[in-house]
Amino acid sequence: MTTTQNIGLAIGRFTAWMVVAAVIVIADQATKWAIIEWVPLYDRVPINDFVNLTHQKNTGAAFSFLADAGGWQRWFFVVLASIVSVVIAVWIWRIRKEGQLLLSIGLSLVLGGAVGNLIDRVRLGYVTDFIQVWFGSWAFPSFNVADAGISVGAAFLIIDALFFSGREAASAKPSVDAEG
Repeated sequence: MTTTQNIGLAIGRFTAWMVVAAVIVIADQATKWAIIEWVPLYDRVPINDFVNLTHQKNTGAAFSFLADAGGWQRWFFVVLASIVSVVIAVWIWRIRKEGQLLLSIGLSLVLGGAVGNLIDRVRLGYVTDFIQVWFGSWAFPSFNVADAGISVGAAFLIIDALFFSGREAASAKPSVDAEG
């Protein structure tokens, strides 16, 4: 393959992962818009015995962490999500030539989720959560498409770290013979 073809392939990979992130952002923002438009705040719309659509405002982070902190957390999370998003985009750019599928998709999903929730924090001052999962009388905290992207992306990153990343480099190193 020529250098030009390699560059084209690398840029194409980077673009593909940015498209994955953009799809998460678009799906997240579209579903949040629909919930805000059609489901009154704190109402629940049962989907089945396990899932409700609801309309929640989350001024905190996961599991409403820091939700009652007085307002400073909005800008803290905006800065944090912005930094994380830039770091992830640079990371994806740096690995664009390596073809690390699980790592790349995990990073793309986390990036899309971070940007989706970042948009809410900047625009609204809170994140709209709307998916509520029940197991008997226990309810999992409400979440949204961005949160799902972050969670699935994190799972891909963990699987990659445990089973794939670093394996290629380790297998390429010459083994030390006992006889020297």
